[in-house]
Amino acid sequence: MSEAEHAEDAADASSDTAFALLGGEPAVRALVDRFYDLMDLEPAYTALRAAHGPSLDDARDKLFWFLCGWLGGPDHYISRFGHPRLRARHLPFAIGIRERDEWVACMTQAMGECEVPEPLRVRLAQAFFQTADWMRNKGV
Repeated sequence: MSEAEHAEDAADASSDTAFALLGGEPAVRALVDRFYDLMDLEPAYTALRAAHGPSLDDARDKLFWFLCGWLGGPDHYISRFGHPRLRARHLPFAIGIRERDEWVACMTQAMGECEVPEPLRVRLAQAFFQTADWMRNKGV
């Protein structure tokens, strides 16, 4: 590890951002990968998986880049695509209560399996729910 990388890791470790508390980029990547693995594996997330098309590779990268910045780390998504405009980017997809609930349940399961500490898991689950609820664009 270079001196610059070590200094960056030390700065992240001393921060109280969700990004730092989670464990930085490796932990965010592990969380995102588990989230999409679960979506592929668990029958409870069938509707959610169906909305993502045949490959999850692009979605994995975009969610990883987005979450890094959203959690208080590097703004990888913004540097590549500009402002996330989450709601506008998701308008082509029918997102109702079922889709919201499956997304939140899948992410909650992924956080548990990735052993996100309980206080952080609760904090993130609330934020994920609020964001997922805001993304709804159909009534049911």
